[in-house]
Amino acid sequence: MVLSSDFLWPWCAALLGLVLSILLEQCMQPRPPLRRPVAAWAVHAGIWLVVHGMLTILLGRPWFAMAAGLAALLTVVLVNNAKFKALHEPFVFQDYEYFTDAIRYPRLYIPFFGWWKFLLATAGFVTAVGIGWWWEEVSTARWSVTGQVGALAWQCLLGSVLLVLGSRQRLNLGLDAQRDVLALGLLAALWRYALMGRRLPRAQGVFAADAQKKGRGQGVGGLSLKPLRLPDLVAVQSESFFDARTLFAGIHPHVLEHLDALQAEAFVHGSMQVPAWGANTVRTEFAFLTGIEGADLGVHQFNPYRAVAAGWQVASLAQYLQRLGYRTVCVHPYPAGFYLRHKVYPLLGFDTFIDIQDFVDAERYGPYVSDMAVTEKIMQLLHERADGDKPLFVFAITMENHGPLHLERVAPEDMQQLYGTAPPAGCEDLTIYLRHLRNANRMIGSLHMQLDALKRPVSLCWYGDHVPIMPTVYATFGQPSGLVPYACWRNSAARSNAAENGLPPQLLTADMLSCQWLAGLGLWRD
Repeated sequence: MVLSSDFLWPWCAALLGLVLSILLEQCMQPRPPLRRPVAAWAVHAGIWLVVHGMLTILLGRPWFAMAAGLAALLTVVLVNNAKFKALHEPFVFQDYEYFTDAIRYPRLYIPFFGWWKFLLATAGFVTAVGIGWWWEEVSTARWSVTGQVGALAWQCLLGSVLLVLGSRQRLNLGLDAQRDVLALGLLAALWRYALMGRRLPRAQGVFAADAQKKGRGQGVGGLSLKPLRLPDLVAVQSESFFDARTLFAGIHPHVLEHLDALQAEAFVHGSMQVPAWGANTVRTEFAFLTGIEGADLGVHQFNPYRAVAAGWQVASLAQYLQRLGYRTVCVHPYPAGFYLRHKVYPLLGFDTFIDIQDFVDAERYGPYVSDMAVTEKIMQLLHERADGDKPLFVFAITMENHGPLHLERVAPEDMQQLYGTAPPAGCEDLTIYLRHLRNANRMIGSLHMQLDALKRPVSLCWYGDHVPIMPTVYATFGQPSGLVPYACWRNSAARSNAAENGLPPQLLTADMLSCQWLAGLGLWRD
């Protein structure tokens, strides 16, 4: 049997592409060293050979398939670098929704990548496709076993064998994204995380244990419900909320004066460690709602909601409160499909999900619905509840503070209103952030006043989900710790005594907060 040039050319394109894929990987931040386990190299080579082979079968053009595969890899590398710069975390397989979300919600993602980079990359890709399609002709021996299809069959077989052999080898994965990418390389780390993601988590958390107790007739949380007058509950997850005054002493203290007042009256308050930095709100959100820390989730710690949507049954705070007799409502002024919340929240025990459709005519501050508009919605829900209705649990997720901050402009009056001492040049993002932070503070003050005026018992839990993305600011003042403030407060009608002031702050983790909140209200017992 004589092998034709049509048999050899796909191999030439595949092997050259493999070398170039390694060079592209070296453009990553952080840059993986070339010294890595043989199994990691086997996975890298296997992925490339299979992808190139399948593309060539589809297109009939091996060199064009090589260029297309490298273009796709370059896109992943560029996205990785943008993510690492903004969030200090490399791209992982569980981030694949970034690509579809960038199309659905471009303002949330593309500015961090860079509009010019995005446009140039898009133009370059379209040009390459056009040139490749026109320049390279489809082989006349495309379907010959001694030609192209025979070469591709052997190529895909070799790639598959390498993938199987590489996947069977044990590799030490710590589920620290940066360390794993540095240890295995980009493609091998993506592959291993994808394989691990097929298994749903087994963790259940404190609220599952409570459900088991109830099933044994011990009551909910060990509580006797008859004598209780259940308070209405409001939890606010404030977008990108942290105490920026810790960055720069020149910020006016009054920017967060209402937070200070709320913490002074809180029955528990302090700083909180959250599993998110700069973005990935869902990680903090899930920890609060389930009481499960990220380490117990394995690879699903990067986006636990996807596991819930895939069928993982996990007990939640909302379900626990339903068993106590609460009506549960989530308020979020953004599309319900973001983070799959429209699928996840009914599974987590929320009776109602109020999303952006209920805020069509609401006030905006910057590009998003204002915090004060969310305040109005919360108070509307509380005022609409009659005395004989079920007690209400409202979980509000704000949006106003969400970046990208650099797309907004500093107003002339901002410097005087926000600073006692002007910041160094290049801190415009901080000024814009403080403008929104001041509005979050106003939301705290408004809720504090309005909830205290209610004659029914009501409690407020306020916390931030993560620090904002401000790389230039952090380069000037240093990286923040990542801690966010929290406060659990109750109104006058809910207080058993007046002496709740002056309590020392407590350091908590996000998975501890909801139980601490309920325990302070007498609604939870370990």
